[in-house]
Formats: sequence, C-alpha cells, structure tokens
Amino acid sequence: MKLLPLQAALAAVLLSTAAGLSAKPLVVCTEASPEGFDIVQYTTAVTADASAEAIFNRLVDFKPGTTDIQPALAERWDISADGLTYTFHLREGVKFHTTDYFKPTRDMNADDVLWSFRRQLDPNHPWHNKTSIGFPYFESMGFKDLLKSVEKTDDHTVVFTLNRPEAPFLRDLAMAFTSIYSAEYGDQLLKADKTAELNSKPIGTGPFIFQRYNKDAQVRYKANPEYFRGKPPADALIFAIANDNNVRLQKLRANECQVALYPKPDDIPSIKADPKLKVAEMEALTTGYISLNTEHKYLSDVRVRKAINIAFDRQTHVDQLFGKGNALVAVNPYPPTLIGYNTDNQNPPRDLDKARALLKEAGVPEGAVLTLFTRNGGGPTNPNPRLSAEMLQADLAKIGLKVDIRVMEWAEMLRRAKKGEADMVSAGWAGDNGDPDNFLSPLLSCDAVKSGENYARWCNQTFQQLITKAREVTDTNERAALYVKALAVYDEDQPWISMAHPKMFTAMRDNVEGYHINPLTNNNFATTQVK
Repeated sequence: MKLLPLQAALAAVLLSTAAGLSAKPLVVCTEASPEGFDIVQYTTAVTADASAEAIFNRLVDFKPGTTDIQPALAERWDISADGLTYTFHLREGVKFHTTDYFKPTRDMNADDVLWSFRRQLDPNHPWHNKTSIGFPYFESMGFKDLLKSVEKTDDHTVVFTLNRPEAPFLRDLAMAFTSIYSAEYGDQLLKADKTAELNSKPIGTGPFIFQRYNKDAQVRYKANPEYFRGKPPADALIFAIANDNNVRLQKLRANECQVALYPKPDDIPSIKADPKLKVAEMEALTTGYISLNTEHKYLSDVRVRKAINIAFDRQTHVDQLFGKGNALVAVNPYPPTLIGYNTDNQNPPRDLDKARALLKEAGVPEGAVLTLFTRNGGGPTNPNPRLSAEMLQADLAKIGLKVDIRVMEWAEMLRRAKKGEADMVSAGWAGDNGDPDNFLSPLLSCDAVKSGENYARWCNQTFQQLITKAREVTDTNERAALYVKALAVYDEDQPWISMAHPKMFTAMRDNVEGYHINPLTNNNFATTQVK
C-alpha cells in the first residue's frame, strides 16, 4: 500500500521522533575508574564491567541474573569421560569491532581463542611478557598448572586438554580473564610496536564498541550493530565515574544518569519512596574483609591476629555500615549459600582482656602502629570505607594498638596492596562463578601470594592441598567436605578479619528496562534501555 502525502509526512515525523528517542544514551553512574581495558591484567569488578562485560565475550557465559552456564562464542561443547578434554564448537559469523584504529578482515575463529589463552599460558608467546603485572587471575586460579594444551582441530573447533580434572572449569571459562581477543589486532599492535594500546584501545566482539575514556570522569561506548545476540537497545553507553555514593544518588535523582551502582544501604528506603526511582536487590556472592599481612612484624604471629579478631566489634560494624538486615556478619571467606560452608567456625566473642593478654604474650608493645589501606569511595562490600576504618581504629585502640589509616584512590590502593606494603587492607570480593574455589584460590592460595592478589600473603600448605584436591573431584559432597576442612584451617590461622556478606543493590530511574541484577555483581547493559 502506498502512503498518501499526509501519511508520509506523519510517518517521517514519527520515525524521526523514534530515532531521536532510541538515540538517548544510557548513563550509568559507577563508583571508580577502570584500571584499564586489557582485562586479563586486572581482577576488580569495576574494570570487568568496563571491559569484559561491555567489550568482550567468552566461550561460555552466565544466563543473566543467574550462575547457570549458557553458550556464548561457543555454540556447544563436549567433555571427555575422564574430564580432561573439553572440545568447544565455535559460533560462526561473529564479528570483531570495527573502529578508527582497527578494521578486521575476518570473523572470530579458533586462532583468536588460541591467542587469548596461549598469551597467558605460554612463556614463549610474543605477548606473554607485554604486561608489567603478569596475569593475576590466570595465575592465582592455577591455570598455568591446569592447562596442558589449547589446540584447534579446524577454524571453528578448539580443544582444551587439562592436566587434571577441574570441577569448576566450565564456570571458570565464563570469567572475565578468559575473554576472547582478536589475534589479528594483537598482530597489528605487535608489528607497530604499540602493544600498550591493547590496554587503552580495546577490540572485542561484545555488545558495545569502545570510543573514549577520561580517567575519573567517564567511559563512552557505542552500540555494536553487528553483535551476535543483536544490537543493544541503547545506542550509546556512558559510565559516569563518581566515587562518592551520595554524588551518584544526586545524579540519579537529577536524571544525569539512569542507573546508579552501589547506593548506600541506608539510602534504599528513600530511593524506594521516590516515584521516579526503583531498586533492584539480591543476595549476592560477596564478602567484605580486612586482610592481615602475615609476613609483617607482629602480624606474622597468629596470637596477634587472634587478638585483633576478638577485639573487633563485628555486629556493630556491620549494622553501622550496612543497616540492619542488609548484610550478614561474616565468619568464613565466602557466604553460606555456597557448598562447604563450615558451620562449626564461629566468630569469637569480643573479649578485650583476652586480646590484651594475647598481645602481651606475643611481645607487642603498647602503642604499636599498624597501617591500614582503604579506598576513597564506597562500593558494595564497603559503602563507607572511612567510617569502617575509623571504627576498626577505635576498636584496636582499646587493646593498645594504633591504626594509621591511609585513604587512597582505588587503583593506587590495589597496586600498593599487591606489593605487600600494608599491614592491613580493607578489601572486598564478589564471586565470579558461583563456586567456593573462586573465593579461596584467588584470595588465599599460595599462587595468589605470588600474583599479589592474596593481600594477607598467607600460604598454608595444608589449606592449599585441600583446595587443590577440591578442584579435582567432581562429587559435590566430597568437594564440600574438603572445603569444610580447608575453612577449619583458615579459622585456626585467621589471616583475615571476616566482616560481612552484603546484599547487592542497584538504583535506577523508573523508565529503565531490561537490567538484570547479578548475584556475581557483574553489570552488563546489553539488554538495558531507557524507555
């Protein structure tokens, strides 16, 4: 049917209006600057959101809002009976991003998968030594010892051969550090001697194409029109960086952003009462803790670590930081929803006299000073780092210890913490794959001491043997029993002050649709739009 002139004019106006509406960017107020965009170098959630979730894909990923595995760049996979061989059949027709600095000449294929894994695995790979900090997640997860080989049988089939069975291997492959890069782009940068640009000018297959980054201000992306799951409904995605959660909420109320990550728990009632706003919330796989550097003077003595733990007023701390009912007081390194949670472990009752006696027994002088590193802005595992630090400072003053609080920008704090500079580090972790190993190996293993991610620098061989064995067995009950034993060792040595398992909150405008809050705390906006 042909349109009459008036109908045609009206249709043109409607199409123009619709195009204008769809072009409205989705602005997300986030809490910190990403450390970079070469995600294999980093472990923080904010960096993963800005790179792995926005720019890259993996062979498999998690169904939105769950910890269930679904196909991604691999359409399907086969696992051998002995659990040592995983064969992935790649999706065909997946496009890498086209930008002003890279024009792909082919689709994603097996060479890109090999490049992405061998870069981290093989010391002879031309890109293996192109990072100053190595591959912290790959190393702390023990992938160097786990992977025997990564080979291709054709352009769309990749075979992973393991040295041992690994129960959480498929879940591990959904994590940010297994993101698939363009081997063609890597070759281009290497030839031009511009390898540093992999961290500042990323190329992936993901839902958004990187445009520019202004540190401490914003990251800007545009929708990928060739995304294999379909073009995202938001034509532009902007991460507006504001490390103060009060500022993020103000911007949300003013509609300067449509999503505000990690609002303070005590702001949730007022957000829910605002008819223009709404809140998504979930019991997340998170833990907040303070690591105790077991290599440093005084803290190398378990009696000192136990004294600190029995002086710390956990319940008051959690209630003040999160509000009643918004967080569970932590006992173990991971929350009780995961297998192997040791219910026999209990936080010791607060006993200042016993704490003083332990310090005296360990020869710690009155007024000894411990440094505490903390960040300058709040996040999900610690909404008010300054208050948290001052509360710990007050608790330890009652047993004769002084705490030198050092507040610093997030990336700087992580850099110095990984070098072991602090006595104590206020930190948090969000599980990446719904498995206990994802808390214990990256944060408390001996490999994680080498990579710097284990801020406590605690390497206990009994603990290490138990968590290594738990990775190798596939029977859930057997794995759980091993984790119970490992957590008993952790409880005896007390390398952390376990603080809290907080709920996860995301605030947004009432016209935001398609956002999935994630128990793993990742934020992916491929399906989010402002109506």
